[in-house]
Amino acid sequence: MTKTVITSDKAPAAIGPYSQAIKAGNTVYMSGQIPLDPKTMELVEGIEAQVVQVFENLKSVAEAAGGSFKDIVKLNIFLTDLGNFAKVNEIMGKYFEQPYPARAAIGVASLPRGSQVEMDAILVIE
Repeated sequence: MTKTVITSDKAPAAIGPYSQAIKAGNTVYMSGQIPLDPKTMELVEGIEAQVVQVFENLKSVAEAAGGSFKDIVKLNIFLTDLGNFAKVNEIMGKYFEQPYPARAAIGVASLPRGSQVEMDAILVIE
């Protein structure tokens, strides 16, 4: 099986030894995205802006892979405060339509660079 590295200049560059995404067959494994502005590589402020930025970063990588949010079959959401769960759901509803992807929302103690949210996803592109 061939693995293809997926890169988007519309999403933050990797800040470690990993790829933004890897395509293996018709499956794309997207690395976790935190709310970095891809132009400045700075964290955006506020939970709502952070969630939106993460979705925009994921969208850019999905598009670079030849897919879209309609192709996401699994989404993992990591939050430093599960009290923001309802806000994430509200914003997610603006990005996804039914059938929604399978999803996990996990509370964590901390995230890179002091982010309040991180997400990763798996896409299947037919």
